Amino acid sequence: MMLAAALADAIGVATGTPCPTLTLRPIGGGDINRAFRASGGERPWFVKTNRAERLPMFEAEAAALHALAATDSVRVPRPLCSGVAAGQAFLVLEYLDLRGHGDAARLGEQLARLHRAPQARPDGAQFGWAHDNWIGSTPQPNGWRHDWVAFWREQRLGHQLKLAAQNGYGGALQRDGEALMARLDGLFVAYRPAPSLLHGDLWGGNHGYLADRSPVIFDPAIYIGDRECDLAMSELFGGFAPAFHAAYREAWPLDPGYAVRKTLYNLYHILNHANLFGGGYAAQAQRMLSQLLAQLR
Repeated sequence: MMLAAALADAIGVATGTPCPTLTLRPIGGGDINRAFRASGGERPWFVKTNRAERLPMFEAEAAALHALAATDSVRVPRPLCSGVAAGQAFLVLEYLDLRGHGDAARLGEQLARLHRAPQARPDGAQFGWAHDNWIGSTPQPNGWRHDWVAFWREQRLGHQLKLAAQNGYGGALQRDGEALMARLDGLFVAYRPAPSLLHGDLWGGNHGYLADRSPVIFDPAIYIGDRECDLAMSELFGGFAPAFHAAYREAWPLDPGYAVRKTLYNLYHILNHANLFGGGYAAQAQRMLSQLLAQLR
């Protein structure tokens, strides 16, 4: 296979040790990329591939994993190299043998530690990231802002609503979306979020556990924002044990207003799902908008 040979060459260059031709075994579970377990060298690797023009997405993921690892909080797979081989973009990561159950309480404690990791910029801007990235396969704008509400209004909710309009979701969804954006400050009357480094896409499928039960998170869409965003996403589709939520709250209690704001933060992901997959997600987003507007009456 041309791809396997080209990946072996790239891994050999990155490790400084010649790598024999690899065997690529497909791994399921992803909606966007193809994934493989690459074996044949001294150790296995986890490989993602996509069209060549998707290389910037893999480069952004590698940078995100490095940033998360630098906090020394929760384990992530270490990136080795990325590039284009045999006409395909690729990302090679440390292969971790993950399972579905482990020390969920430790994950809650470590996520709180991640969210407490100091975040400061010389210009004083608090929210955003050094470059744009992707949420799934949707571009995610991350330009720096001083004001969290403005960031969420323009670079999260407003961005997804524009994409929804382009995808044919107009009418009440756009009307209520505009109304919510105009009144967004009403959800932050007595709450000023601290800037936290976020995983950004913390649904149940993006975490697992090693054989020693220690937690791992992966597939990030990072930026600096309100820690409630990660907690809200962890509740959206389930998959996190009660011990995770209890341990996080013990380490860093949540503001009472989280009970309402989690709907706001998950609206972003439901709109993104509508834009990516269609189906009933637009109707779900409409219900969430109605719920939030009712809170602001």
